[in-house]
Formats: sequence, structure tokens, C-alpha cells
Amino acid sequence: MLTSEKRQGGESNPFFFLSYAHTPSQDASVADPNLWVERLYRDLCDHILSLTDLPHSGVGFMDRDIRTGEGWSDRLAHALATCRVFVPLTSPRYFGSLHCGKEWFAFQQRAIQQQARIGRPVQAIVPALWVPVPPQSTPSAAEQLQFNHAAFGTRYTTDGLYGLIKLSRLREEYEVAVYELARHIVKVAEISDVDPGQPVDYRRIPSAFGTPRGTRNLRITVAAASRHHLPPGRSTQFYGDRAIDWNPFYPLSRRPLAAVAAEIAGSFDYHSTLVSSDDEPDPLEPADPVDGPEIVLVDRWAVADPKQREWLGRLDAADRPWTGVVVPWNREDAEGRDHEEELVTALNETMPRKTTQGSVVCRRAVHGVLSLESLSDVLPDVVEHVASQFLKRAPAYPPEGPRRERFRLYPPGETGSTASPEDRHPRPDQREDPQ
Repeated sequence: MLTSEKRQGGESNPFFFLSYAHTPSQDASVADPNLWVERLYRDLCDHILSLTDLPHSGVGFMDRDIRTGEGWSDRLAHALATCRVFVPLTSPRYFGSLHCGKEWFAFQQRAIQQQARIGRPVQAIVPALWVPVPPQSTPSAAEQLQFNHAAFGTRYTTDGLYGLIKLSRLREEYEVAVYELARHIVKVAEISDVDPGQPVDYRRIPSAFGTPRGTRNLRITVAAASRHHLPPGRSTQFYGDRAIDWNPFYPLSRRPLAAVAAEIAGSFDYHSTLVSSDDEPDPLEPADPVDGPEIVLVDRWAVADPKQREWLGRLDAADRPWTGVVVPWNREDAEGRDHEEELVTALNETMPRKTTQGSVVCRRAVHGVLSLESLSDVLPDVVEHVASQFLKRAPAYPPEGPRRERFRLYPPGETGSTASPEDRHPRPDQREDPQ
């Protein structure tokens, strides 16, 4: 049987977190429309209490105090950091809510870190249909979930829980759907067992729902060695057959750093392409059109290789504002500690712009990424910073083909080929007197 863990002070951590979008009331004299969500929450808690040996205080968390536009409380942040299962109550309003997107993102970071630690997929999000959402309106974060709603009943998939709870003739279908949802929450908690994390700063994190699908690309370049080309005396345990296999936080992490970074970026709607610096062109030479911002994951040991050090130096000289540098550093790596001073000095000399200049966000990414948790905290800020720089400063490339004259409207009797600019738009002293 599942039990609930305790936090300091004796209060139980929530077994599940119900995330929902507040429905505004049109009339103050009408009952709170969110009372229907609260009824669903109470019914879920009753079923889960019967299916487990949890104490009543440790079943779930539902926010009934925070309204639209208000910030998160410390209690809400703690609940997201400690709950076993995240249950988003999906609807068109839900996917349009910034607050709900941030809740989803905060929980997803825990799942990503757990997956890195154990080396297998972790799925602890159990979506529940409040109101069915058209496929074209579903963000990629929700599309990626593999979840079968068939066991919940046909009317559940067509009407959602809101339709079932509002219509008394569908009472039986509602009971079946809620019971099956409770069973699935318990099952997912047993399988996933996501470790608690640190409460996030709500003001800084992005929404998991991002922008429309397919519109945000991110290039993740890894500047590191492979196990076959390491500096003398450097252990192979952090490296693989390719640079993108670099895993500086081994053995705490079982997955390559680039893959973890791609998942973090994907959790707020970026599609990542992973490449090695060895396969990249000279940063100072003309290149193909860029289609998005870039993050370069740099191993400090890369400066020990003349070829990689030269590439990093030229990247720094190119000074592309849409390229951000992230330098992870494992304090548990004994070899790294022994050579830290010389490697830091060499990297600063090789990349003086990227390591000492720029925004506070970028400098923190160069000096403060000491764990997977730190990566989850830093990377979203860096990505959003370089993405804004990309939109402002990246070169634009017009489409190929003959250039077309800009469409203009001309007075009757004039054409673009015969009328000069002065004829089309005469100066005040050239205009005829209307008299």
C-alpha cells in the first residue's frame, strides 16, 4: 500500500496535485463556478483514501485561494515540489492559462531529473478531461503524453467530466470516470515514484504551453571530447563514442547532458537539434541561414584540445548574441577539482566575451551549473534570453527567386512605371491650387 511522506512540521506531502484553470464568475450573486471542480476533487480524494492507506491530510492538493492574476503561495510551490502525481484538468481555458502552464512546467522538471537519474522514462502526469479540446488546440506538451481514456467511458471522451458532473442523467458515467481516474492516479504513483524536488521560483519559470507548435527551434551544440580523444589522464566515465554523449554528472545522471537539456527545453515548447562542435562550421565564416537560437554546452576540458579550443575562441570572436554558453561542472569529479583553476583560466582566456560579459543570466550559466537541478533552473532563462536576441538581431534571409516590387496604390491614370516619386507624392509647394 502507498503511504504519504511527511515534511518538517508533521504535515503530509500531497499524493496528487489537481491543476485547473479558474472559471471567472459572470455574476457575484451566482455560486462559484469552480465549486464543480472542488466536488470532483473531493470525490477523487474519497476514492484514493479507499484504495490506499494514506491519511486524510495527505491525499491531494487543490488551490482554492489563488485567483487569476495572483502569485503562487509558498504552500502551492511546496506542493508542486513534493506531490507524487500531477493531474491537469484540461480544457481550452486550461491551455490558455499562464499559471497552469507554469504549474505543468514546474512538475515536469522533477520528472526530467528523475529520468536522468534512473535512465528510463518517467511519466507521472495523469491528464483528466474537464472539457474536450480539439487536437489543433492541444499544445505539444500535452500531445506527447501517451494516455488512453477509453476505460473512462464513451461519454467521458465526448463530454468530459464537466458534462458528466452537470447532467444528472449521466451520474453513473461520472462515477465510473472518477473511479477509473483515481485508480490510474494510484497506479502511476506506484510506478513512477518521482523524488521530491526544490520549490521553484514561480516568477522566473516559463509556461509549458509556449507558443503554437512547430514555431520554436533550438540548436544545442556540445563542445566536448569523445572517449576516444581525451586529454592524458582524463577518465572515460563521463564520455561516450560521440561528443553529444558527454555526461558530466555521472553517476548521478544516467543520460547524456544534451538529451536532458533538450527535454528541459522541450518542456516549454522548443524543438531541439543536437550537434557536436566537431561537425559545426567555422563560426567566423558565412553559414547557412539560422532558424533559431543556440545553446553551446561546454566541457572545460575541451580547452585542452587545440582544435576544440580554437573553435571555442572563434565562436567567442563571432560574438553572436543569439548563442548562449552553458558550462556544467561536477563538484564530485575529483579530476576536475584538481585541475579546476587552470581549466577555468584557460576557458576565460579562450572565451573572454562569453565568460565575463553579457547579461547576469548568461554569466550565471557559465559559472553556476553544478547539478541537474541547477541546469533545470538556469537553462530556461538562458534559452529565453538568446531567443529574444535571435528575434532582434539574427540576419534575415529573403526567399530565393526574382524580387517583386512592393504593391502600391496609384491615382487614376498613373502607373508605377511612368509616375516618378514626385508625381505620385508631390511636395506641398508642387501641389496645384484647388481653386
